[in-house]
Amino acid sequence: MEIREIKQRLSILTVLNHYKLKPDRHQMLKCPFHEDDQPSLKIYAETNTFNCFGCNANGDAIEFIQRKENLGKHQALTKAAELCGEPKPINNKPKSQPVQNHTEILTKIFSYFQNGLNSGVAIKPKEYLQERGLDYKLLEAGYNSGQFHHRGKLSDKDQQACIDAGLLIPYGGNIPKAKGKTYTPFAKDCIIFPLKNRQNQITGIYGRSITNNKNAKHYYLKNRTGLYPGYPKPNTTKLILTEAIIDAATLLQILEITARFETLSCYGVNGLTTEILQAIKELPNLEEIVFFFDGDKAGTEAVEKYREELFNELPGVKLSAVETPEGEDINSLFLNYDKDAILQLIDERKTAPLNLPEGETLEQEQTELLVPSNNAAQVPSPSGKVRMGLSTANPEFITFTTPELQIILLGGINLQQLDRLRATVKITRADSTNPLHSIRHTIDLYHSDYLEKFINKASEQLETGTTVLRTALAELTDQIEKYRLAKIESRKEKRPQERQLTEAQKRKAIRYLSSPKLMERTNNDIGKTGMIGEENNRLLMYLVFTSRLREQPLHIISLGASGTGKTYLQEKISALIPEHHKLEITILSENAFYYFGQQELKNKLVLIEDMDGAENVLYPLRELQSKRKISKTIPIKDSKGNLKTITLKVEGPICLAGTTTREKLYEDNANRSLLIYLDSSKQHKEQIMNYQRAESAGRIKKDEEKQMTEFFKDMQTVLKPVKVRNPYAEYLVIPEHVFKPLRTNSHYLAFIETITFYHQYQREVKYEKSPSLGGVGEAYIETTLKDIEWANILLKDVLLAKADELSGECRRFFENLKGWLKTGNKASFYKNEIREAFRMNPNNLKYYLSQLLRYNYLKIVGGNRHKSGYEYEVTNTEEYRQLNQSLDNALDAALTNIKKRLAVGSVNNKRVIESVIHSTC
Repeated sequence: MEIREIKQRLSILTVLNHYKLKPDRHQMLKCPFHEDDQPSLKIYAETNTFNCFGCNANGDAIEFIQRKENLGKHQALTKAAELCGEPKPINNKPKSQPVQNHTEILTKIFSYFQNGLNSGVAIKPKEYLQERGLDYKLLEAGYNSGQFHHRGKLSDKDQQACIDAGLLIPYGGNIPKAKGKTYTPFAKDCIIFPLKNRQNQITGIYGRSITNNKNAKHYYLKNRTGLYPGYPKPNTTKLILTEAIIDAATLLQILEITARFETLSCYGVNGLTTEILQAIKELPNLEEIVFFFDGDKAGTEAVEKYREELFNELPGVKLSAVETPEGEDINSLFLNYDKDAILQLIDERKTAPLNLPEGETLEQEQTELLVPSNNAAQVPSPSGKVRMGLSTANPEFITFTTPELQIILLGGINLQQLDRLRATVKITRADSTNPLHSIRHTIDLYHSDYLEKFINKASEQLETGTTVLRTALAELTDQIEKYRLAKIESRKEKRPQERQLTEAQKRKAIRYLSSPKLMERTNNDIGKTGMIGEENNRLLMYLVFTSRLREQPLHIISLGASGTGKTYLQEKISALIPEHHKLEITILSENAFYYFGQQELKNKLVLIEDMDGAENVLYPLRELQSKRKISKTIPIKDSKGNLKTITLKVEGPICLAGTTTREKLYEDNANRSLLIYLDSSKQHKEQIMNYQRAESAGRIKKDEEKQMTEFFKDMQTVLKPVKVRNPYAEYLVIPEHVFKPLRTNSHYLAFIETITFYHQYQREVKYEKSPSLGGVGEAYIETTLKDIEWANILLKDVLLAKADELSGECRRFFENLKGWLKTGNKASFYKNEIREAFRMNPNNLKYYLSQLLRYNYLKIVGGNRHKSGYEYEVTNTEEYRQLNQSLDNALDAALTNIKKRLAVGSVNNKRVIESVIHSTC
């Protein structure tokens, strides 16, 4: 029995009964997991879960067994399967082998349909689902392109099984050059939904055409069996019946509904089949059936017909119906009015007159509201009578009405302290206008002693029975608990979930990472995501972001003047990283970093849009960069008011990326990072503007860009942590004129290892020798010379900037100045000439000239301060070319030295030589 089936069949109440535990009428009991004087463990039968407010134990029925008997997960599942018992068959006839084959082939082909929907090429079906407001990632659905039997994809056995099941229909004519018989696929160009039996196996499928085919929209297999979305859970108390599968799928996306109701689809207005009816009859705890059919004549007549039929079939079960607006159905309501309209209509559902006790009217039927709704603020019903139940339309003025009492919670309730339920209440008798028949008091609904005293006092003043008061307050407490938990859940930050890939997506990503010329392909494909220009910087940044998965990630800071595209580059490249692997910061307080979970930032990409807006967090970020962890000790008060200290710990490592215009201001952070300067050339600006024009003209295929972006996320997901060894590291020497050589050297070596890490699917996995582990130690892959060559290409500008005395902007100005002098055949210049030629801000020009004079790149050769200004001359026009050349020579010399050593076999062992010869990039 599968875990999913166990969870569906095993009720938390069945588990409690097994251990002879019985909750009270408020579904509370003394917690068996700790010493408990008062009931603190709450049972939620609707969701089949439990939660203890004392020891915070919580979970489902299986976890209850695991805690109660102190079992492992597997043992608890075995015990749970025993408590489930054997599933009852629909009839006593044994299933024949063909039925089993039928289920197997449907399951296999439906898996193919699912892969088809999840593939990147399934654009039209995804667009159709999007138009219907359906999220294929949340629903169990597929797409039939009609290709599942082509090109030998099916074995002869599977093909015959498809024919027997009705998935393939023999075609009457013969197609030229076709081998053997030809077939028409069932439900081609359809979204596919599975129909399941009691054992949660697929026994039928439904197809909904995505084409505008008015004659054939709905497809069912012959001899249709199975229910959608499956058989209801045995502990179902409230069941919604929809007219169509699309409507049921819509409801399955609304958490407020799935938490309280089970959903079951009929197959049209005449589609409440014998199998559906039998499944409903077998629900022992069923209290209510809610019909939610279309708002047309056929839907209304079908509801009336089925309510009459079920009235005698299901005695004691409340039959109600949602009044769907004219011309609407569930799916159209969801599209046109969002989920709130559906929730409100379910709240206002009407019970059939024939199912009410004699003398009771429709308005007296109490309905529990699903969620707070602004429309629920109207306590009077359309008939003018008081509406029963809880109304949370105004959170500061919550009302609860019974036939005898009206209770108002003035000021609302506290959503923070779950261990108490303190409220200021006003209780009034519903049948009296006497102001004396009203009481106001502040009480804690969880404090049973004081609550009992209050009930006795209120009973006297209101002149009503204590039982009436006690029952009303108990029901109020139960509903307020549900409301409060729903509000807390809705306020939780929706953090990105870990990216899940299908087997096909994994294979495609690994095939890409295994292909030759990976670096060139990666750079070209980054350009296909909408990243224009910056060919060197974009690949460099992508690899730095990839290093977040390693033990010692790299960090990167983008530098440049305002408007040069620093944020654009960072945003476009970070979009290639899965959402759950990154954290974006605009403004964050210094202390906030210490309150992340201990492992929450581990191997995360931390993005700072503008470092000027995040100055407060730069210190803890530097610590996470260098030490890969931060900690802070703070004082707190315990439950008795005594002070004690606790230490907050947050672990790294992190990969940090940021942008700034002020390099010197963040020198401490810059020293720990690779620095890149953005391309501010006229040609690059023209590239971007051409792209903007094409985008405005509608010539950019945004869908293809989005697909490529998602594919990069898939590739990042399949990369796995693996050790990297660089057998050439001892022979790699960075140029001696690089500033801060210690950190620069570590960055250089780490970047080479990152390139190797990115090629992990192209490298042989080797193992260290370890006598303690039987001769096999840690796995690793090795760096190749090609990795070093790529590192030299990508890091050349970074190393050049590290070796340059001038800042990036000052160097860019100086090189433009030298070019201007050479073009004009000038030997000297005045400041006013440069300001006019370059149209520069005078303050910036003054700063650049002072820096160049300070480092002796310029000298004053004439003029004076008070008249025409000083005359300047460049001291050495070739210094930057010489610096560039010396850097190239140093990097090339290191590679040449390694190659010479390999040629003469002087590297430590022959194994390294062989790995270099046979490696591919």
